[in-house]
Amino acid sequence: MTTVKLTKENLHQISVCLNGRDRQGAAEPRMLLTDWLRHRIGATGTHVGCEHGICGACTVLIDGVAQRACLTLAAQVDGRRVDTVEGLASEEGELSDLQQAFKRHHALQCGFCTPGILMSTSDWLNRIQGRVPHEQEVRNMLSGHLCRCTGYAPIVAAVMEVAQNRYDQRGQATSSEQNDKESSHA
Repeated sequence: MTTVKLTKENLHQISVCLNGRDRQGAAEPRMLLTDWLRHRIGATGTHVGCEHGICGACTVLIDGVAQRACLTLAAQVDGRRVDTVEGLASEEGELSDLQQAFKRHHALQCGFCTPGILMSTSDWLNRIQGRVPHEQEVRNMLSGHLCRCTGYAPIVAAVMEVAQNRYDQRGQATSSEQNDKESSHA
């Protein structure tokens, strides 16, 4: 791996896989990922809140892990995969199961914090596959986000619904696979 010295006098080309597509843009060495995504790439779903990593509005996935974009330099993601809230919906614009549950439960009001919460939740649900979390676990996961509109109850309900549905679907898939194996051995 070649080390590149970033200098403040120059813009540097940053290449990422953004929501499954290769994207490039120039950045100053100290440009934050939030600014690069919003102002250089046009991915405006990533919101800038506190700019101190406290509110969680800027949360994105970097190589599949939820991270605060306001605490990450654009240069740090060069050559990596970055997923933003724009990548949750399908190419055709169909909302993900998580987004649909947020809509169904009215888990957003002003919507400012919602992209970051969706991204953290997406990462967290992927990490806890195979089980349904307790409500307190969901609340603990959400504790890294500041939402002043919802009181968290509808957000928790939406996350719990998605976790349960995914668990049930995995159980059905496993049961179907088991039945297929048993019928092939018959």
